[in-house]
Amino acid sequence: MKYKKSHFYIENISAERIAKQFGTPSYVYSYDKIKININNFKKKFKAIDPLICFSVKSNSNLQILNLINKFGLGADVVSKGELLIALKAKIKPEKIVFSGVGKTIDELKFAISKKILLINAESENEIVEIENIAKKNNKKVNIGIRLNPDTDAKTLKKISTGQKENKFGLTTKKFLEILDKYKTSKFISIICLSVHIGSQITSHVPYKNMLNVVKKIIQQSKYKFKYIDLGGGMGIKYENRSKNLDYSKYNNLIKSFLKKNNSKIIFEPGRSIVGNAGYLISKITYIKQTNSKNFIILDSAMNDLIRPALYGAKHKILPSKLNRKKISKKHEFVGPICETTDKFLTVTNYQKISQGDTVVICDVGAYGMVLSSNYNLRPKPAEILVNKNLAKIITKRQKLNNII
Repeated sequence: MKYKKSHFYIENISAERIAKQFGTPSYVYSYDKIKININNFKKKFKAIDPLICFSVKSNSNLQILNLINKFGLGADVVSKGELLIALKAKIKPEKIVFSGVGKTIDELKFAISKKILLINAESENEIVEIENIAKKNNKKVNIGIRLNPDTDAKTLKKISTGQKENKFGLTTKKFLEILDKYKTSKFISIICLSVHIGSQITSHVPYKNMLNVVKKIIQQSKYKFKYIDLGGGMGIKYENRSKNLDYSKYNNLIKSFLKKNNSKIIFEPGRSIVGNAGYLISKITYIKQTNSKNFIILDSAMNDLIRPALYGAKHKILPSKLNRKKISKKHEFVGPICETTDKFLTVTNYQKISQGDTVVICDVGAYGMVLSSNYNLRPKPAEILVNKNLAKIITKRQKLNNII
């Protein structure tokens, strides 16, 4: 993903060629970048030898999940649909973890029937339902119990999941009560302590605080957990001034933790695997000039990529072709939807661009297409996978007739 002779390329194919061949807006993923991200993740935590369960909610495209399976990863799922597609991608059931606060009876029955590694329970009510299903089927089901460590992940408030005011997990007191109550159950086996404190975390400090809470609860409970599921949340660099998580520091924290707690670590990365491997290629429909700014109206909208509207997230927007002419006037990249929040980025000193030009919205491989909708009755974009010189459609562009 770089400029060659002033043209932006994804692997060996220019963004302009992709736009011409497949139309816009289109999500485009780099096979090589996904492979590199997976190998780097494995390398960073090699000493720990974790079970890596890809977070399917970050990107649930079947062809992407086929790659995830090809490179040896498991899956973290939060719905029956995600479990179904993970199984369809041939991810082994013994590498699948089912998380989430509101699993239905139907979802629990299905997960149990597929003999997945474990179900991460988040309330006593859920444990009661799992035990009832197991009892009726004369099975013993592996579960984890999710702890809410009341740890501030120092991330966007809307994607924080590990504080006491969040809906996820159990308080320390309730965790210990449930563990003591169900540890001798004939129908459930508590094999995992699970935590997940949020997403887009770029500092090791929240993880350090989380591990300290986990240490204390293990000491208090005197219980041997086969697995410690540390969730995911590892951030990526969306802006030039932002930073990446220091994996070596996090790795050292876990190594220290494991000296006294001999358990298998589970990770649930999503964004760090596919986030910077995805691009949204768009065209400039109009440029609307005002005294204060130029509105760059794209054919992409908040229904295609909702993160900026939903979280205030910022994604770099690059021209598909470079030139040396800079415009000091403010440029606001917006979509066509009838909402003021349908905007992506505001920048100054952007290069000269024109109606009909192609632009590339970066780092949209995670929580991009999965959060898309048909708002304003707009068809969802196509998804394209690029592998060196080959670009193929992995999801066809929706047609209005199919929606209506």
